[in-house]
Amino acid sequence: MDMSKQKAYAASIAYACMIGFSFLFVKVALASANPIDVLAHRFTVSFAAALLLFPFLRKKYRFSIQWRDLIYIVPFSLLYPVLFFAFQVWGLMFTSSSEAGIIQATIPILTMVLAAWCLKERPTSIQVLFTILSVSGVMLLFVVKGIDVKHSHLIGYMLILLSALSSSAYSVFARVMTRRFHVIELTFVMTFFGFVFFNAAALIRHSVNATLPQFFSPFTQPSFVWSMLFLGILSSLLTAYLSNYALSHLEAAKVSIFNNLSAFITIAAGVLILHETIDMVHLIGAVLVIGGVIGGNVVRKGNSTQKN
Repeated sequence: MDMSKQKAYAASIAYACMIGFSFLFVKVALASANPIDVLAHRFTVSFAAALLLFPFLRKKYRFSIQWRDLIYIVPFSLLYPVLFFAFQVWGLMFTSSSEAGIIQATIPILTMVLAAWCLKERPTSIQVLFTILSVSGVMLLFVVKGIDVKHSHLIGYMLILLSALSSSAYSVFARVMTRRFHVIELTFVMTFFGFVFFNAAALIRHSVNATLPQFFSPFTQPSFVWSMLFLGILSSLLTAYLSNYALSHLEAAKVSIFNNLSAFITIAAGVLILHETIDMVHLIGAVLVIGGVIGGNVVRKGNSTQKN
């Protein structure tokens, strides 16, 4: 395995870890602010960090994006982070987090189908099996945590499914975009669009409700500030870069399966940090997730099954 692919796998693992731990910080942040405000502040911190890094990155990398390139980058940025997070947040208003987790566990399968259709990245039957194995492990973990179907709604299911489709489409199109633009360029533009969209949504909401002075009040809570630093810098800016980097070297379906690893890390973090209980079924689910991730990425494709 060459060095670039080793770095891509390391980026995928780091991405999964940060996303996994991000749910803890989101939970802390939501105690002080509305979900839309959390997203707005998250991407404000993320974009501010990107602006601080820009002078240093400009010395090392040549930024070549022109205005005419936005016709390609804007739809890409709308898929992720804008539509992904927007559908996710509004979907969670109608479904439980466990139900949403199960639906979003289908992202690797959706990505595999889209990649085969759009990119001709044909998986082997063994890779399909390992992907399904990993998805099954995630579903088992969430089922054990409990599903509250009493408060679910069809609209919520559809919104979460659209969120999953946005993530899958982003993974597929990122394979094309990273061949044309540098991953740092894409990360910067994606962060900018997240900043613009979610701040606009939050400010419109506060203006309508005449609560604009409350927009920045959560920053009086130290726990909210630390949560925003993690979510904005590590779990938004850095994960966007890591994801784009991994997708520039690995197939979309291989990178996408690491999404399931983040679900396991989320539950593991709850056990280690929040002292939640764990039993044998949790361990079985964890084995399925990790086994599916490793198997889906280690198994090599035959030349007859892959079209380049």
